[in-house]
Amino acid sequence: MKSSRILAIGGAHIIRHGRITGSFTPGEFNPGVMREDVGGDAFNAARIVIRHGDSASLISVRGGDVVGETVSCAIAAEGISDLSVIFLDRKTPSRTVLLDSDHRLIAELDDTALYDLVFPKQMRRSKMREAVAQSDAILCDAAMPAAALEKLATLAAGKPLFAIAESSTRILRFANLLPELACLFMKREGAIVLSGDRGKSEIASIAEELRERGLACGIIMEDDGTTVGFDRKSLFSIRALDPAYSLAALAGATIVALMRGLPMREALSATSPAQEPGTHLPARKPAS
Repeated sequence: MKSSRILAIGGAHIIRHGRITGSFTPGEFNPGVMREDVGGDAFNAARIVIRHGDSASLISVRGGDVVGETVSCAIAAEGISDLSVIFLDRKTPSRTVLLDSDHRLIAELDDTALYDLVFPKQMRRSKMREAVAQSDAILCDAAMPAAALEKLATLAAGKPLFAIAESSTRILRFANLLPELACLFMKREGAIVLSGDRGKSEIASIAEELRERGLACGIIMEDDGTTVGFDRKSLFSIRALDPAYSLAALAGATIVALMRGLPMREALSATSPAQEPGTHLPARKPAS
């Protein structure tokens, strides 16, 4: 079977995870542990594509610092073709996540302004047009601002354009692009926000609203791993995934299956939590 060429565009950065080992006390010294991973939805999805036997290229942006070199090495180690742009005088984007002892989110620091600043300009480069033209499908994430996503949709016209929106606030960056997407992978909270009615609680009504807004296909993941898919005619669920199985990993595996010709229901059912390379963010609900 011919391998598809998937182009992932978006986040590839350092994620720092800090976890309090005791009871969290605001404004006080809190003992804990810290670890670092290379993450980002575009990067995580691309490496799952590779692990499922297809080829993947990645376009992101980073600085010429030590952190950027760490990201570069991680991309190379996964066998992903790195088409990213490096700005020697800039700092590589990062996220810092602080969790309590029960892995609930306390706070998150998002230092990814470089994405908002640079991605819209990258859409006008010939290198971007060439990469899109040489790909069979394109995957993007919400690390890019709406202006860049809209330009990408124009460049990708005629090819499947898949999207990942982990954030329930940044998912709105896709609000004007729903008819252009082959499929949008999202969390339940994000689906509610995108539907425009925060009062909705039933998945069926959320899916119907998104259909009316032009989305032909969507995948909604619950915090407990329950996953629901819908297209223009049907709504269906698959077995609950391990909550540690990230949305990006689900997207990467599903896209490979779709590009091999499987219908959406079968593509979702074919995904395997064993392919998840690691847990990058907790799936539990944030602390209030």
